[in-house]
Amino acid sequence: MKKIAITTLLIILSFNQSSAQKPKTNNKQEPVFSEFTYLGKDDIYDENPLKADEFYTPILQGCYPDPSITRKGNDYYLVNSSFAMFPGVPIFHSTDLVNWKQIGHVLDRESQLKVEDSRISGGVYAPDIKYNPYNDTFYMITTEIAGGMGNIVVKTKDPSKSWSDPFKLNFEGIDPSLFFDDNGKAYLVHNDAPDKGTELYQGHRVIKIWEYDLQKDQVIPNSDKIIVNGGTDITQKPIWIEGPHIYKKNNKYYLMCAEGGTGDWHSEVIFVSDNPTGPYIPAKNNPILTQRYFAKDRTNKVDWAGHADLVETVDGNYYGVFLAVRPNEKQRVNTGRETFILPVDWSGEFPVFENGLVPLKPSLKLPNGVENKTGKAGYLPNGNFNFTDNFTSNELDYRWIGVRGPREKFIITGKNGLTITPFKTNIKATAPTSTLFYRQQHTSFEATVKLSYKPKSEKDLAGITCFQNEKFNYVFGVTKKGQDYYLVLERTENGKSTVIASQKTDINNQLYLQVTAKGNDYSFNYSFNGNTFNNFGGTMSGDILSTDIAGGFTGNLIGLYATSSNDILP
Repeated sequence: MKKIAITTLLIILSFNQSSAQKPKTNNKQEPVFSEFTYLGKDDIYDENPLKADEFYTPILQGCYPDPSITRKGNDYYLVNSSFAMFPGVPIFHSTDLVNWKQIGHVLDRESQLKVEDSRISGGVYAPDIKYNPYNDTFYMITTEIAGGMGNIVVKTKDPSKSWSDPFKLNFEGIDPSLFFDDNGKAYLVHNDAPDKGTELYQGHRVIKIWEYDLQKDQVIPNSDKIIVNGGTDITQKPIWIEGPHIYKKNNKYYLMCAEGGTGDWHSEVIFVSDNPTGPYIPAKNNPILTQRYFAKDRTNKVDWAGHADLVETVDGNYYGVFLAVRPNEKQRVNTGRETFILPVDWSGEFPVFENGLVPLKPSLKLPNGVENKTGKAGYLPNGNFNFTDNFTSNELDYRWIGVRGPREKFIITGKNGLTITPFKTNIKATAPTSTLFYRQQHTSFEATVKLSYKPKSEKDLAGITCFQNEKFNYVFGVTKKGQDYYLVLERTENGKSTVIASQKTDINNQLYLQVTAKGNDYSFNYSFNGNTFNNFGGTMSGDILSTDIAGGFTGNLIGLYATSSNDILP
């Protein structure tokens, strides 16, 4: 009887805990979103159709920066930075480096991801994923600049399933990466500040290495050593040596790093040593990847290339993944830092990204024997593509994310669509908001959603947001003033908000909200039939949705947004 009572109590507690994580059952006054569509309209893809033996790069369009890649057998796994997005660290799987499926997120629990009060470009930076064949374990190590987490590592036997809670690591600095030598020993490298009193210039950084204890999942105390000071040539005052990875080939150790900062001087450089702990000698042909030397006004510009990682294929060839941006005609980078791929020539002493030192092209030759299946059979699309979601499934598509907290705390999906239970925070708060986000993946696009909603007061609003961060964003939605309902459009720039347009609207009719972009020109539109759209507020500049204006490291996020703390007054 005692066992039965205890079991019953555990079931009740489990049920209560599960229920507490879900929003309350919908009432008629909560917003319901349905019929979401996203359509990419970039000219570059129309002007450069794929041949039968080609595929497009970037392989991950939109804000998927700082890629890291590893392989076990025929399976490749790739991860990206996610900052304050929740869940964090998207993870992708491929068997051929061309066709990719997202299989989840590495950090998908609040015990792993403590970003509830982080600015959008805080949180999780530069994850590194490695497979260790000596204990058949995958590791993801990263810097989580939030919640007192610091540098952490999580691990799993199967990347498609749950990852461990974090092991906090005892060192300062950022961008950690693991290396497993073929004698079973493990090392950790990372970016750090120079020793106190030795900093020579702004942006002067160093690369450190530690021995790593696989049993304790911890660096070995006092084993740290500086292996790169400043960069490839400290007399030239190189800035921000970071994103280090170590590889072993022909009994030599190669250290590859980003150098030059994440903007238009970004590059990838390589060093070599006879020992994992150095000394490391830079290659004479550095950089091995960059786009910094070319005309600023070149057509179909790709820029800021760097922060790379290498993987050896089953047949002994090499590929490199890296971040770069595709600016619009005003040189804005609203799509953020994206994941590109190139073959790597390692026939000589040092690896070189093939065509990584000339202006990058939109397409590559398929690896031998590979068929391009992108956009089919569950593989992620690239190029110009459509994405639709009616939100009728119990499971959200992995491309939908929240910010600073779990989506499950404010959403319900069902036969009518997506119901959002509004939080008492609005989009300007450095706190979890009740917003479901989809990354902008094209310079030119169209995103439309159907909204059923009757706000109760002027504190209630639901609609679409274009969100670069909490201080730079657009909000287009429905609210109430007195007995009347209003469409409103607000622009927030550096924390200062301006109502661009407002007008009374009839919410008894079905309402469709839409945002379109043609390069830097954004338009917010509405319709009562889903076919004929009316512009609202004129043509708006996308400048505030670019990192060179707003700062930080993310791209524009298109959000389905609701709040019970609205401050936009018609």
